[in-house]
Amino acid sequence: MKIQFLSLLLLLSVALPAKSQTYQPTEENMKSREEFQDSKFGIFLHWGLYSMLATGEWTMTNNNLNYKEYAKLAGGFYPSKFDAAKWVAAIKASGAKYICFTSRHHEGFSMFHTRFSDYNIVDATPFKRDIVKELADECHKQGIRLHFYYSHIDWYREDAPQGRTGRGTGRPNPNGDWSSYYQFMNNQLTELLTNYGKIGAIWFDGWWDQDQNPDFDWQLPEQYTLIHRLQPACLVGNNHHQMPNAGEDIQIFERDLPGENNAGLSGQNVSALPLETCETMNGMWGYKITDQNYKSTKTLIHYLVKAAGKNANLLMNIGPQPDGELPETALQRLAEVGEWMKTYGETIYGTRGGRIAPHAWGVTTQKGNKLYVHILDLQDKTLFLPLGDKKVKKAVSFADRRPLKAQKCEGGVTLSLPEVPTDIDKVVELEISD
Repeated sequence: MKIQFLSLLLLLSVALPAKSQTYQPTEENMKSREEFQDSKFGIFLHWGLYSMLATGEWTMTNNNLNYKEYAKLAGGFYPSKFDAAKWVAAIKASGAKYICFTSRHHEGFSMFHTRFSDYNIVDATPFKRDIVKELADECHKQGIRLHFYYSHIDWYREDAPQGRTGRGTGRPNPNGDWSSYYQFMNNQLTELLTNYGKIGAIWFDGWWDQDQNPDFDWQLPEQYTLIHRLQPACLVGNNHHQMPNAGEDIQIFERDLPGENNAGLSGQNVSALPLETCETMNGMWGYKITDQNYKSTKTLIHYLVKAAGKNANLLMNIGPQPDGELPETALQRLAEVGEWMKTYGETIYGTRGGRIAPHAWGVTTQKGNKLYVHILDLQDKTLFLPLGDKKVKKAVSFADRRPLKAQKCEGGVTLSLPEVPTDIDKVVELEISD
């Protein structure tokens, strides 16, 4: 019995290190995390063959489209109006500091030139241009950070194991060939991190597809190690709707601010990692011709401000049209948000969530001893700020620098405003004691 026990301990000592190893981010990675947090605002771009059908990015599985028939879309994909310089310039003018682009979505089509599948933008379409290469070159030129969305699932490849989605696409083997598919993904990730310059992050999606098969092993640690080896500063995020795993550098929330769960996808706790929330500008991620329900500029700015107040970035999505242009309404929203950011960007960029927690009236952001009070909804001319023993050395209206009265009271200060705020966001700058 003793020998058996010692043998068990020996086996455990050999097996445990692989599971218990802690991820140690490099100095470059930690710097990249800080830069990511400082940037606060990014634009998500969902673009693929699904744009041609104009019914959203889940059309293939929602309508059980046969994978061989769906692939024929590539033969007619010719986005003649695609202009990477115009895309990046419009996004940069919005105040966004980075772009996250769908290099390969669940439909399985690669929007870049890959050696490991003919099913890609260069080899399978008459367009014959590497969109990712043009976008990457322009991002580097214009000083915009580039992230790549990469799907862990694939409704087209026969070797991709089927989960709860994509079961009606006609692929012959539900089990697929995991070793083949896993190698394919890692080969593509190697291309993305080798051929397109410095990449800010890899944004994974699809882990949840195997949630009905809890024993399924995505082999994430090895994949994350590959990414960090190829580009140590590249951040890893995974939209798996749970607490981060070892090897992940950011925590993602879908359609919800951290700590909220209105959409039913973000019930997880909030970690100490850099945070990002992603949301659609209208109702869909991919282009949908009937979806013109765009959020107002005020709503978008409020979402951005609330995200910053919760110490998170906002990744706002646009679904480009099949002709290669960004929808006109989306461009208009980008321009309007950009105008606001010209004035108030200082209260967003480089800040962290303020010492005053979010309230019904708004949020705070902070940079050193400067506390920015973002008043989003207040029907009064006075506002109590729970600052405890902190003293306010100076209080001004941020936009016009008009001095404001901040009177010390029990538990904080009472801020007096000249009128009931009617701005999209009335920002007050406070200089507080250390």
